[in-house]
Amino acid sequence: MIPQDVLTSRYLSAKAIYATFGIDTEKIINELSDIPISLNCWQADDVRGFERKTMTGGGISATGNYPGAARSIEDVQKDAEFAFKFMPGRKKFNLHAIYGNFPENHDRNNIEPEHFEIWVNWAKNLGIGLDFNPTLFSHKKAKNNLTLCHPNHSIRQYWIDHVKKSRNIAAWMGNQLKKICINNLWIPDGTKDVPINRYRYRERLLNSLEEIYAEDIQSEFFKDAVEGKLFGLGIESFTAGSHEFYSNYTSIHPQILLCLDMGHFHPTESVADKISAHLVFEKEILLHISRGVRWDSDHVPIFDESLQNVMQEVVRSGKMNKIYFALDFFDATIHRVAAWIIGFRSAQKALLYAMLDPIKMLTEYEENLDFTRKLAVLEELKTLPFIDIWNYYCVTHNVPIGKSWLEELKKYEKNVTSLRK
Repeated sequence: MIPQDVLTSRYLSAKAIYATFGIDTEKIINELSDIPISLNCWQADDVRGFERKTMTGGGISATGNYPGAARSIEDVQKDAEFAFKFMPGRKKFNLHAIYGNFPENHDRNNIEPEHFEIWVNWAKNLGIGLDFNPTLFSHKKAKNNLTLCHPNHSIRQYWIDHVKKSRNIAAWMGNQLKKICINNLWIPDGTKDVPINRYRYRERLLNSLEEIYAEDIQSEFFKDAVEGKLFGLGIESFTAGSHEFYSNYTSIHPQILLCLDMGHFHPTESVADKISAHLVFEKEILLHISRGVRWDSDHVPIFDESLQNVMQEVVRSGKMNKIYFALDFFDATIHRVAAWIIGFRSAQKALLYAMLDPIKMLTEYEENLDFTRKLAVLEELKTLPFIDIWNYYCVTHNVPIGKSWLEELKKYEKNVTSLRK
């Protein structure tokens, strides 16, 4: 461990250096402390959930078999509480609908708030908020990767009813916790080979959405979101709920957030560039922090250029109040709790890194067409003592710095997760 006096000395030195660029590090640290990031429950158990022992139907899959996956709601909660100890700042917890406390033989079109009371009580005790997601995959009625677009009306109606139930559960969660709960809709609908008529699929999707969102849920603690995707396993040739489709849909339904998932685009696309294209129309955005690697979209986020660019775009827009942050990944090749910690800390590092930019100065240079000074300052920023600000931020939240948390994880693995069968 680095001695406290050394950490403080290094921070004060870094604070003075940033001050020469007009940056108040204390103000930035306080602002970052108040920005919640939603932790994804599905990292804990490889997106299995707790409605049945075996999952049926495709649309989503975790790779790897690292031992110690959560087996129950209690396991997930215990793992999350352990992970929270190494995450500075505000947290939320993001649930999929298959993570309820269900009786035998229940089905998804019959989920109710009572199935999630265990989560609301847990969140109340921790003082955190919850987010929610209907689960339209891993089910016998989703075997063909078709749900809201399915040609069969009864199957479409089944999933419509499920999403309606999910919306009301999310609104109930928000009202119970007095914190905004976002109900985010992602569907696996698409085709492995080239479809004959894309229009028919999307027409059915539009009609399904119109029925789902016909109910106007009045609550200051509830929001809807829709999440697009380019392609995935089993939908390599066509995805009905594409980015373009949902961009148009939210343009005529501005009360619904557009979800931008960093792993749901072509590897050469810039998610950062898309953010201002939507914010300029005063849209709110749900940002899913993930890392796409070729076709696989849900790797653990790291402090890389892609994540830094996204966070810089968010901060520089001046519209942070219109952005909601959530993690979205699942990796079973490494310790699942470590994946949470790495992903969360990387997201916060990138956000802090962006918030430490002298935006007023850089904007003035750009507005005056002084591209020389702008580029020179941007290059200088890359070697400022950012790590000393990050370490101090962690210390102010009583969170270990550097890799010291790995020793605690090793003990947790030995005493808890390695004992799970």
